[in-house]
Amino acid sequence: MRITLAQLDSGTDVGRNLDLIADYCARAAYEGSELIVFPEYSTYEKSRVDRSFVDMAEPLDGPVASTLCATAARYGIAVVAGLLEAPGDGDGTKEPDRAFNTLVAIGPDGSLLASYRKIHLFDCQGFRESEYIRPAPEPLPVTFSCGGMTFGLMTCYDLRFPELARILADAGAEALLVCSSWVPGTAKTEQWATLAKARAIENGVYVAAVSQTPPVSIGYSMLVDPLGTVLHSLDTEPATATLDLSPDAVLAARDQFPTWRHHRLP
Repeated sequence: MRITLAQLDSGTDVGRNLDLIADYCARAAYEGSELIVFPEYSTYEKSRVDRSFVDMAEPLDGPVASTLCATAARYGIAVVAGLLEAPGDGDGTKEPDRAFNTLVAIGPDGSLLASYRKIHLFDCQGFRESEYIRPAPEPLPVTFSCGGMTFGLMTCYDLRFPELARILADAGAEALLVCSSWVPGTAKTEQWATLAKARAIENGVYVAAVSQTPPVSIGYSMLVDPLGTVLHSLDTEPATATLDLSPDAVLAARDQFPTWRHHRLP
């Protein structure tokens, strides 16, 4: 199947961000892509997570998510994108001062295929994502199917937790979509690439790691094949890359290195 990595420079203007997403979807659809993957915080982004992230949060049937669904249906392409989700009454203890950092997977007909609330929050490098973002109440893996393949959802800091990637692979994922706003810093670009390749090699999966651009993030979105080879990498400017995935490549990698069958620890 054909997939597009969409490296954005999202900002605080939600309307502009949604227009960019629509433009990228049109381009990807023209190139024959079945799925386009956007970064974490695609619809609202700034250099620090603050109270405004809570104020911008909406339910998954709100205007932002509805616009994303309409865009997917308009261009007939599946969309994965990060947004801010307002907690609801069914989420246990309602916390009006914290939102969810959520990925939505939308089908080419505009229907919601899956949603994933970030499990691991980025309280590092002087950041305190957890001050305004609530982690998923139940840390459950989320997969969805598209174009004859199964995809697992991960968000940014999740990439540092190999157990999540393994659980997603065990749940049938053939490709991991890592939607990120990877904060710059010493050795962060090297870590980004190393971790993406490691998750691919460990599990015999593709890893599509898509990041925001500088200055908020590092850019360098990439597609890694199931043996750890970087098939394509973007630089630091807003851009897209459309590439083909093969289920046969997943099967071949797992045939050579059947770690999914050999691992013994829970």
